[in-house]
Amino acid sequence: MLLAVDIGNTQIALGLFKMDQGKTVKGNVFSWRMKTDRDSTADEYGIKILDLFHYASVESAAVKGLIIASVVPPLDRPFHDMAKKYFKRDALFIEPGVKTGINILYHSPSELGADRIVNAVAAYDMVKGAAIVVDFGTATTFDCITQKGEYLGGMIAPGILMSSEALAEKTAKLPRVDVHAPKSVIGKSTVESMRAGIFYGYIGLVEEIVRQLKKEMGGTPKVLATGGLASLMAPSTKCIKKVMPDMTLEGLRLIWDMNSNG
Repeated sequence: MLLAVDIGNTQIALGLFKMDQGKTVKGNVFSWRMKTDRDSTADEYGIKILDLFHYASVESAAVKGLIIASVVPPLDRPFHDMAKKYFKRDALFIEPGVKTGINILYHSPSELGADRIVNAVAAYDMVKGAAIVVDFGTATTFDCITQKGEYLGGMIAPGILMSSEALAEKTAKLPRVDVHAPKSVIGKSTVESMRAGIFYGYIGLVEEIVRQLKKEMGGTPKVLATGGLASLMAPSTKCIKKVMPDMTLEGLRLIWDMNSNG
């Protein structure tokens, strides 16, 4: 089996994929999420992952490969060591030199987050053409892939939870609120007004950014969404056509096959 790990600023996503004659099989058989803790050690992460395996009745020896995309540099070494100690494997990290099948047109490709590259790989494999990926994470990223499968560039905006927390932190009388789709655009209380403003304000942000990206890209790129809040936000937009919660894990699987000698 292949263990794919996506280390994000807020959460770490893990997925297990079956292998057949050295190549992976599309669609993870198990997936999990855990909180990102920059202070956790290799042993702490190893034990947590083995606990998840135990719950799923999977032996650690079944893992024949590990691939990791990380946007949290302090966790790179702990996960490298965890892979060696608990799975007896060298993890493949998404970094310069790894085959992705994507030509990156960013001015400084080294600045591009590993998760954004991996999402581009998964999106192009799915639509076989131009695409825009909206990733609702700690930040909300918009990534543009051309008809030829090139990573064109994108946009980064504050995440919806980050925006909500900033509103509460920077004002004296406004409380923290959870984010969900309100029943009405017009709030009848402070909390309702905040929820409506945060949610529908963010829907407007997403739709306008996608409109501008489509205009600049030309053609009819398909818009895909991923990330922890994608399932909440996408139904209220007209522009997002499909939600892929495990897009990054799927992209990691594809990149593993490109780099595997199996």
